[in-house]
Amino acid sequence: MRTLKSAETDGLKEKVVHINRVAKVVKGGRRFSFNAIVVVGNGAGTVGIGLGKANEVTDAISKGIDDAKKNLFKVPIHKNTIPHEIIGKFGAGKVLLKPASPGTGLIAGGGVRAVLESAGIQDVLTKSLGSSNPHNQVKATLNALVNLIDAKSMAQRRGMTLPELFNS
Repeated sequence: MRTLKSAETDGLKEKVVHINRVAKVVKGGRRFSFNAIVVVGNGAGTVGIGLGKANEVTDAISKGIDDAKKNLFKVPIHKNTIPHEIIGKFGAGKVLLKPASPGTGLIAGGGVRAVLESAGIQDVLTKSLGSSNPHNQVKATLNALVNLIDAKSMAQRRGMTLPELFNS
């Protein structure tokens, strides 16, 4: 997990993925509150997700934004796509991410699209394999992005040069 410091939180764009209304039944009737899943990112490899809960929608969104800014991650991007194919898992949610050739666009839906757009990934193919719950999809996508490894760091980890890595 590569967490960033607060100095790099400038120029982040927020995107609300899902707002859920929850009801608590009390003696006088139902009491409603709201959950908001928010994704923030700078479009250049930094992305974070947050969950905000409050009695008002605007308060829930602002709490979600604050939470997302506290949990920022750096994502390796290679030529506007991801370095390799990966499956991200969280709970019952599974998301398959595949690199795509330039010009393909972002083939994704819902929460997956929001996370990838915020990270700045432009060409990728995705498939939701598990739960369609937006909470799990967003966290599974972030899990996949965090677990990506670029070629340079893999070569370094193995103690090789980049040409050695690709020729072996």
